[in-house]
Amino acid sequence: MKPNAWVSSVPFLALIAMLFCVLINFGSDALDGASQVSLLLATGVCIALGIFVYKIEWKRFEKAIVKTMSEMAVSIFILLMIGAMSGTWMISGVVPTLIYYGIQIISPKIFLLAACVISGLVAVLTGSSWTTVATIGIALLGIGRAEGFSDGWIAGAIISGAYFGDKISPLSDTTVLASSVSGTPIFQHIRYMLYTTIPSISIALVVFLVAGMLHNSSGSADSELYLKALDGTFNISLLTLIVPVITGVLIYKKAPALVVLFVSAICAAVMAVVLQSDIVATIGGGPDASGIFKGVMTTIFGSTSIDVGNDLLNKLVGTSGMAGMLNTIWLIICALAFGAAMQESGMLRSFLVAIFSRLVKTRVGLVFSSIISGITLNMATGDQYISIIMTANMFKGEYQKQGYESRLLSRTSEDSATVTSVLIPWNTCGMTQSTVLGVPTLTYLPFCFFNLISPLMSLIHALFGWWIVRKEGDEINN
Repeated sequence: MKPNAWVSSVPFLALIAMLFCVLINFGSDALDGASQVSLLLATGVCIALGIFVYKIEWKRFEKAIVKTMSEMAVSIFILLMIGAMSGTWMISGVVPTLIYYGIQIISPKIFLLAACVISGLVAVLTGSSWTTVATIGIALLGIGRAEGFSDGWIAGAIISGAYFGDKISPLSDTTVLASSVSGTPIFQHIRYMLYTTIPSISIALVVFLVAGMLHNSSGSADSELYLKALDGTFNISLLTLIVPVITGVLIYKKAPALVVLFVSAICAAVMAVVLQSDIVATIGGGPDASGIFKGVMTTIFGSTSIDVGNDLLNKLVGTSGMAGMLNTIWLIICALAFGAAMQESGMLRSFLVAIFSRLVKTRVGLVFSSIISGITLNMATGDQYISIIMTANMFKGEYQKQGYESRLLSRTSEDSATVTSVLIPWNTCGMTQSTVLGVPTLTYLPFCFFNLISPLMSLIHALFGWWIVRKEGDEINN
């Protein structure tokens, strides 16, 4: 029996109500467990409706959840490696060195612009917004804080650049996924995305440039304190940059992401022993071999705290290692369970079809429906990959029926599902980036201009018929 649209909305409404209560009562601590419980309870509501109303066997839900988890297994290991790499890159002196020289090189007036551009270039080369934020992003956060910018502005610039680069990189898994599920050659997909992506990033860069120009450069005193604190605590050396170079070579050789992150973390751990032995010994509780071993292992898996004589900098150089990613993984698992249950029961499709069935009859309505679907699926499933796949599969037939080329669907999927995933606190991307940067999702959300503008730009192009082509090649201008 096909799920009723009204019944299908019940798990969504239950989740929204519980998350609302959680945010009121837990505030910034909502992601420490309460949000995860809310997702599990909403999953329970969905499964109960499926079993008792639509007579769906429990085993089907169980298999769907297991299948979804197995598909995300590599991503979970990647998260653990990001935690390990974040810790080792900090303690080895890689990030402190980048901050130290970055403060002296990058002018506060162009910092936000530079942060966005640098993040974009790194993401194009790596094909990964996650790797970009976990490496150069942390260094840029430190530079920005030293120059007096708020965390929201800094993270917004970093994330805007990272997702721009990720979106147009042929190495990006989301770019490959969006092009493949829609049946569009990847480079044709990338070229077509430029029509909406370039205007979106251009507007974002102008905003960041103006904000930087208007910024009160009162952070110069803080910059000096940062420089002294870093130089007095870490062995600032260009030798530490061997680690990013090795990482870059592995990326250039197209090594798997998990391998790149693992090797990078190990190289940074070795560098920590060589150049920052005093810090490693302090973490491990002694300068002997046992203390060094414990220090390295703790840096990889656990929390570290270093007093550099500056409270703000203390928070930046403190690390949480692999253990710091466990809340993120917990949230992702709960979100994936909810998404798997909604998808297996058919409630997700029923709910979305009921909303969009009348809208898709026009070009604007079709693109608008695709955008809202991508955003809604990001919220419902907690995963951008599922969002891209389901959006493409749901609307592929309608795009073909109306005679539009597949690249319009692939671009719209990226303009919605890919870029908005990082704006949702319980989505894999939102939780990962907020954990890595230590900046709450709702704090950076208003400043992720590229991510906010991209869906609107896609809709504007549909509204005016700009560069929208039917299969036979005739431009649509109405």
